[in-house]
Amino acid sequence: MKTDRSGSMYSEICNYTPRGVSSPVRAFDPYPIFADSGKGCMITDVDGNEYVDLCMAYGPLVLGHSNIKVQIAVRKQILKGSVFGMPSEPEMDLLKRICTDVPCAEMARLTNSGTEATMHAVRLARGYTGKDVIVKIDGGFHGSHNDVLVNGTGGAARTWSAGVPKGSIENTRCISYNDTDALVSVLEKEKDVAAVLMEPIPGNMGVVLPGKGYLEEVREITKENDVLLIFDEVITGYRVAKGGAQELTGVTPDMCTLGKIIGGGYPAGALAGRKEIMMHLEPSGNVYEAGTFSGNPITAVAGLATIDEMLPCRYRKLAKKSKRIQKSLKDSLEDHRIAGCVNQAPSMFQVFFGRRFVSDAMDARDTDGKRYDELFRFMLNEGFYLPPSKMEVNFLSIAHNNEVIDRFCESFDKFLGGVQ
Repeated sequence: MKTDRSGSMYSEICNYTPRGVSSPVRAFDPYPIFADSGKGCMITDVDGNEYVDLCMAYGPLVLGHSNIKVQIAVRKQILKGSVFGMPSEPEMDLLKRICTDVPCAEMARLTNSGTEATMHAVRLARGYTGKDVIVKIDGGFHGSHNDVLVNGTGGAARTWSAGVPKGSIENTRCISYNDTDALVSVLEKEKDVAAVLMEPIPGNMGVVLPGKGYLEEVREITKENDVLLIFDEVITGYRVAKGGAQELTGVTPDMCTLGKIIGGGYPAGALAGRKEIMMHLEPSGNVYEAGTFSGNPITAVAGLATIDEMLPCRYRKLAKKSKRIQKSLKDSLEDHRIAGCVNQAPSMFQVFFGRRFVSDAMDARDTDGKRYDELFRFMLNEGFYLPPSKMEVNFLSIAHNNEVIDRFCESFDKFLGGVQ
């Protein structure tokens, strides 16, 4: 596989942006592949190589690349206008859909990204409750704002980025996923907790699943302690089900954040929740939130077109496909007697090497990153583009058919056959 043009473009782009990427997860040695075009489940790089895309832009492309329904909606809106600085009908329609589909969403506010959505959700939780402390999950990612750029366990929070002042994280506590005892312990010590912010199904430590009764217990504990529960559904919203993980698990938080799929491939985010909380946002309340491109009509029509295409039968088919991949990959691991596991949620999966189970971020970090990197590079040569990091997620779209799934599973088995 030749990638000479990607290499040349990488050398040039490094003159204009650090390490040649606009987001660090896209970087890998010796240089990232430069995309040229995408169609369905396929992506073509600037050297003409084609790949089955299992990264899918880290989640938003549930319909696949260049879906015709999304293209038509966007083209029609472009002719009418791209941004107005005023409310628009597409904005209203998207808000209406969110409030119809998402269990906790009595009202919603659109933003430009998942990072913005979680940043404003934290501020709103603090403004509504009059409390300052937030609790997050170790390994959970909620965007790149200071309050949440932390990891840790047992309540301790340590930033993992330079440039974050100590004062920015003094009101953030961190606990492990699937550990309700740790949550109870923190809430017993801290009487100033505004909210628990968490991914109901984490997608930033690979895929990690909630243990039986875990989310239900978290919901009860937060209610008993008068603490808001915020589900970060930037990844899972409209992906694992139309109503997100809330629909899938039957657990309804006080607030949630959305992104990725609600933009249909365009920059998007939203925060939503109970009306009494949401009404504290300006101009109806005193919690400030704003954005020039928030509620952008192009994003809104793309998101609506995507949501309209995701019928219940398509969610069921995606869930069956991801389960099928999980079973095939697990069987291969067992056949080749290689330690590992495959975690799966509807239309999401990740392979972990070196551990028989992964239930939190510490488990995920303890897996064999070197072998995952070998898998990533092997699959590139086999014509599959996976996320470069073991802590990310493989995503399916409705464009991934059984043929490409079979080829992927065969290539995975081939990889394991060559493992020493």
